[in-house]
Amino acid sequence: MRLSDLEIAQAAQVEPIETIAARLGLAPGEWLPWGRNIAKVDPLLARGERHPEARYIDVTAITPTPLGEGKTTTTVGLTQGLGAIGRKGMCAIRQPSQGPTFGIKGGAAGGGYSQVLPMEDFNLHLTGDIHAITAAHNLIAAAIDNQMYHESRWSDSFFQKRGIQKVHIDPYEISWNRVLDLNDRSLRSVVTGLGALADGPLRQGGFDITVASELMAVLALARDLRDLRERIGRIVVALDRRGAPVTTEDLGVAGAATVLLRDALWPNLLQTLEGQPAFVHAGPFANIAHGNSSVMADRIALARGGFLVTESGFGADIGMEKFFDIKCRVSGIMPDAVVLVATIRALKMHGGGPAVTPGRPLPQEYCQENLDLLRSGLDNLRAHIRIAALFGVPLVVAVNAFDTDTEGELALVREAALREGAADAVVTRHHARGGEGAAALAEAVARAADAPRTTEPRHLYDLSLPLEEKLRTVATRVYGAKDIELSPLARRQIERYEEEGYGTMPVCIAKTHLSLSHDPALKNAPENFIFPVRELRPSAGAGFVYALAGDIRTMPGLPSVPAFRGVDIDVETGQITGLF
Repeated sequence: MRLSDLEIAQAAQVEPIETIAARLGLAPGEWLPWGRNIAKVDPLLARGERHPEARYIDVTAITPTPLGEGKTTTTVGLTQGLGAIGRKGMCAIRQPSQGPTFGIKGGAAGGGYSQVLPMEDFNLHLTGDIHAITAAHNLIAAAIDNQMYHESRWSDSFFQKRGIQKVHIDPYEISWNRVLDLNDRSLRSVVTGLGALADGPLRQGGFDITVASELMAVLALARDLRDLRERIGRIVVALDRRGAPVTTEDLGVAGAATVLLRDALWPNLLQTLEGQPAFVHAGPFANIAHGNSSVMADRIALARGGFLVTESGFGADIGMEKFFDIKCRVSGIMPDAVVLVATIRALKMHGGGPAVTPGRPLPQEYCQENLDLLRSGLDNLRAHIRIAALFGVPLVVAVNAFDTDTEGELALVREAALREGAADAVVTRHHARGGEGAAALAEAVARAADAPRTTEPRHLYDLSLPLEEKLRTVATRVYGAKDIELSPLARRQIERYEEEGYGTMPVCIAKTHLSLSHDPALKNAPENFIFPVRELRPSAGAGFVYALAGDIRTMPGLPSVPAFRGVDIDVETGQITGLF
């Protein structure tokens, strides 16, 4: 009988966190215990220089099915595989939102014998960082409504006597929703302030999921406490009645919001199933935000030497592009190699296979050999290899093998990857075998990272390009579009944002993760489509402008049979059941 991920995690021997900290080379004063199995690491360590022998690896993926293709499992498995071949390895990944945990996806600590421990804490509250983001974000929302309420009741002179000024927020130009770290579609659009006069102001608003908060993107990109405070102060929450930006600094709430995030700035230290250090810090949405774990955790790990394996959200077209063009610009550190995760299941889907639906059995096409169907979907793999090549870093394809995959299918994918220019392509079985199952992948990644460079890592575009050209560059060179189409609103917004000084920022495009295009129905590697940009918004604190394309939700809904229905607790032992 196959054990569940949770059963494997609960049966594992978790080492004391002081052992993991010592393995990382941390002195006792450089970390604080958070219970027995988790620690907070001093953010001041992020000021250290990258160790000359450190190697930086980003794990990405092809366009996935709705089930995901094992990217986090591969990240952890590769880290364990490095240990299996005698190399020092550690990983840095995002903290998962409780929305997907209790919705469709379930846990996000990896899977099988390639997991981060303790699995229950990882997938639930951990050290409360996401809750701190929720509190700080909603404090800013309360400050907006409070400012509007009192401005409507008191004169300018009343405010001046108290040493503050009216802001004159336009109630129709407020861009700051409230947040909650759960999937709850009924909160997407709400009316607040119902009741008596003292309960206002009455206005329409909404909720986003916490990991879509700009504060989460800011936490992931902040270099230190001073940088965090400055970024929070630059956040634009609304426009005033003259059309000028209103920031958190204008509302006098930036300092208090930073105070709520002081402890969240400390990266969390956990461990893999085989005892390698695992940093878990920040969890920005991979669309609205940049979908990568924190700059601080990466800098701390890279100062220690060895291999740091990190992960960028969704496929190479989304998370990896943002990794290079947003995160690496902030950190000043470029990777030594990229790992592209592919599965037979996803490639068959791109070849025209039937829909893959969470909660339903896989159709037979995915459970038996079908080389023609697989061959038809290989263009998606080739497209992602070409995307990675744009950034000048060697790429290794990791074919994440399932029990239903045949040797003929695995060989076909490996052959296609090598022909397209991958440095190597390796079949991995880390889900079932842990580090041993990823040893060959670790060897291939080490060779690629250690090899003399034939090209230098690079960003996709120069920041001096106008916003429209940056959008066009990503859409045409990464997604395969023929051109972009700006809505009238998007065109007006570009003009305004460039006038306000946001034109030199990178762009963060929010689109579906289920297609290289904006349309989830367009599978494989679509070409010659027009990529529509319907709206843009500035994330001035995070330091980018994000564009919305297609039907992107910032507050997901729950499925008909949510994952939380299977989660319970043994009241005798306190042990969690059914988490994943």
